[in-house]
Amino acid sequence: MFEAMLRGWEKQQQSRLLARKTIEDRLSLVRRFTVFTATYPWEWMPEDVEAYFSHQLSGGSPQAHSTVRGQQGDLQMFCAFIVDGRYGWAAACEEAFGQVPAQVCHDWNTADHVAEFEGRPGRRALTYDELQALFDAADDLVEQKRKRRRKGVLAAWRDAVMLKQVYAYGTRRRETSMLDLQDLRHNPRAKGYGRFGALEVRFGKASRGSPPKRRTVLTVPEVDWIVPVLEEWVDEVRIGFSPGGHPALWMTERCGRLGVRRLDEVFAAVRAHAGLPEELELHCLRHTYITHLIEFGYPERFVQEQVGHAYASTTALYTWVSDEYRNRLMEASLRRRMERANAKEVGVR
Repeated sequence: MFEAMLRGWEKQQQSRLLARKTIEDRLSLVRRFTVFTATYPWEWMPEDVEAYFSHQLSGGSPQAHSTVRGQQGDLQMFCAFIVDGRYGWAAACEEAFGQVPAQVCHDWNTADHVAEFEGRPGRRALTYDELQALFDAADDLVEQKRKRRRKGVLAAWRDAVMLKQVYAYGTRRRETSMLDLQDLRHNPRAKGYGRFGALEVRFGKASRGSPPKRRTVLTVPEVDWIVPVLEEWVDEVRIGFSPGGHPALWMTERCGRLGVRRLDEVFAAVRAHAGLPEELELHCLRHTYITHLIEFGYPERFVQEQVGHAYASTTALYTWVSDEYRNRLMEASLRRRMERANAKEVGVR
């Protein structure tokens, strides 16, 4: 009966066009919850929810608030499915076991979504000094391997350029992994950048049930140093991997596409070499890009479209402007106030 329930829920989610990973993660959660409680869904009680998530939040490495809240939502959806009269599971359980499943996730035993940003506090934008230290460390790893004539020079070179590209275009991990050579585009308004005037992101973060979102990220003048860096990679270095006809921009030593997990490993290695805090993650480069676009003076709508956020409020969550930038805003505000006061004084006279 239990496995039949899971198969039914799986088909329902497939019919909604949800991503395979989303479905598998939800099924896995229900199975883990079942093992923890040592009971089946028609026996579950609200206190089982409290016991399970209390356990998840204890120990040496408790799960993040957003993770727990998401899992509680998934469990609530499964319970809603099996108690829905249109599917007949309640009647089947009562006939077979003399018990019926019930909704066990309620407002009073699950977490509320009270904060817009639920990420780890350590996930922030890098300062300008930290960003430079990261890039310097990546370049230094290339030089070290070259001087020692060790294997992996090309891989280290790839890693250095890849990290710079993530920052220069604010791409997410999967977006970066799925980039192809054909995604390097011309921008008629920036002919000097050649085929590096824009980046076509075809595997953007999807909404529930939708295909990956697409967007075009323009190369902004403040980071046009990325143009010769990418040009050297594409024309001179990448060929060293013998890619053949493989379209991936970021290749592995075995002529495959660089995976998402490997991207995290690259960032962690360079971060350690640079001596930066362990709380920083690859995604922080995207936060840094958003922050710097704001500091460069680009309108919020432009920034929102560059990074592929559906709502401006989401863009604002990932902005950590520097003290220098805020001081400039304050100075400009004080200057305007002084000018108005002087104008008023002159008018009185």
